[in-house]
Amino acid sequence: MKLKVEEELSEWPLEAMEGHEPESRGLKLGIIRLGRAAGKTKYALLDERDICLVEEYSFEARLEIDKNGNGARIDAFAYLFGKPRTQGTTLQELLWERHRGGIAPGYRVVHKNGVSVDNRLENLLLVHESKVPTWYKPEESQGTPSAKEQDGNNGLYWMAIAQLPPESLDDHLLRSPESSRVLLRYYNSEGELIEEEDESLSFYECRHPPCTAIEQELREFSICGRCQEARYCGINCQQRDWPSHKRICREKRRALPIHIERSPER
Repeated sequence: MKLKVEEELSEWPLEAMEGHEPESRGLKLGIIRLGRAAGKTKYALLDERDICLVEEYSFEARLEIDKNGNGARIDAFAYLFGKPRTQGTTLQELLWERHRGGIAPGYRVVHKNGVSVDNRLENLLLVHESKVPTWYKPEESQGTPSAKEQDGNNGLYWMAIAQLPPESLDDHLLRSPESSRVLLRYYNSEGELIEEEDESLSFYECRHPPCTAIEQELREFSICGRCQEARYCGINCQQRDWPSHKRICREKRRALPIHIERSPER
């Protein structure tokens, strides 16, 4: 599947990772579907030369929550085929070691633009852990999340993900018959249930696909008043996402109190 990201002076042909090579000129990038995390399907952006990694690795999006109360973020993890899931590594570390060499103790690979799934090599930076005691955030990342995502280097990620065709998220959501809470269920290759978690107790990322703003505390974002499930960092992202969200948005009916009329006692 070929995607084009249009700017004022150029076009950026992008390729979703399905084994195809884009023929058009310009910057060639790849998009990996990572799976679901923090309430929506996540994608990673990387350079064309790293597309071949899909032949050796499987990928997933993992929600990381800081134990010191500094919020949450989503990382892309890579796992060699045939190896235990406990031996996975972050995609940014894999790419750094692949192109720049080993990572010395006490150092970590961070994302210059603060978008933890934008894994283009030029967006990666090796820094000492003393300079990033928690998670790396660029200085210019202050302000409204939905506005900042379109500025600077992360504008390329925004434009790329914004052009992906919408997909039904209902395939990943199941309703519990006992309650209205949303459940995530994970299955192994044999179709056996291996994990189940209540997403209502987790951090959410803004549902608008290209936006990477994530809650820094539980239930921080506003919620869709109709389905009471989709969460947004602000009104701008909610309005932009509505053409896609309205296809699956179902009004959540509220239970009405039952009044029983009793005959007057005599």
